[in-house]
Amino acid sequence: MKRLHVHVAVDNLEQSIGFYSTLFAAQPAVTKPDYAKWMLENPRVNFAISARGRAGGVDHLGIQVDSDSELREVAARLKAAGETTRDQEAATCCYAQSNKAWVDDPSGVRWETFFTFGEAASYGEDEPAIAVSEAPAVCCGAAACA
Repeated sequence: MKRLHVHVAVDNLEQSIGFYSTLFAAQPAVTKPDYAKWMLENPRVNFAISARGRAGGVDHLGIQVDSDSELREVAARLKAAGETTRDQEAATCCYAQSNKAWVDDPSGVRWETFFTFGEAASYGEDEPAIAVSEAPAVCCGAAACA
């Protein structure tokens, strides 16, 4: 697995970019009007923030993988363990194109496993918190993402 992913909803993007740039001693790799992302090597994490009207705090956690086959392997392990995943193909989210598998842990924490294969011109859509069988192929669980 490539790197841990953490996405935090923030109230003030500009202030938060300043704070996290100081904390990480690095500027974001991606900056948009409502989103910023750091691709850190130490610790190895894809850390993203967004100001999209959500309550502040950790929005979701995830694992960014190196290939689509690795994504399918992780999703298969979750399914074999009895978990239900919400799979997305070619989702546009967080200014990127990705294949994804979403799952909630036993306490309800949302986890996103994803393989990113391209950039996107728009942020994308947020996936509403609905039943798995009704889930549309959009973005990032009930909030912002990768």
